[in-house]
Amino acid sequence: MVRKAEIKMAENLRGGEGTLEMHHILKAEELNGHGRMYAMVKMPPHSSIGVHEHIGETEPYYVLSGHGTFIDNDGSRIPVGPDDVCLIECGQSHGFENDSDEELTMMALVYNE
Repeated sequence: MVRKAEIKMAENLRGGEGTLEMHHILKAEELNGHGRMYAMVKMPPHSSIGVHEHIGETEPYYVLSGHGTFIDNDGSRIPVGPDDVCLIECGQSHGFENDSDEELTMMALVYNE
């Protein structure tokens, strides 16, 4: 099977700023009970994903292009760029900011504990 990704706009995601472009690669039912999201996320300059918690699931981010700031579970703010992996473990909180003047693109996978 071949199909196009489903593209949706997400405004103020998790209480963040701006509108993100979400390219949903696999739907929850296509993850066969192992997770709920696999997507490419395009973040325009000065947009963000608000701090939120993952219960019973984890979520790695993989930065493809651009630069931003990962907000880790302990509140630390870590600069990230291409090829950086941000791992959020089960029960942890995190957020993400594109605090640059360029678009940031990353992959996000939410899978079950």
